Amino acid sequence: MVYKVSYVVQGGNIPGAIKNESHMPQVGMRVKVGSRVFRVVEVYEMMPAREGVQFIHAVIAVEHEVAVF
Repeated sequence: MVYKVSYVVQGGNIPGAIKNESHMPQVGMRVKVGSRVFRVVEVYEMMPAREGVQFIHAVIAVEHEVAVF
């Protein structure tokens, strides 16, 4: 399965990206976009998987800005 992930950075001050991933992003995991590391804070399936591809929308935040509960 290939996951086409649209990464959107919380706050909109940093550009996001669209990346092909081999694993579906999960809330709390770290991802590298460009030269920066972010934490995934929200994940949404945009549509059901089709022909081995799934489209995902993930909201990410700069790691030091992520609230710790």
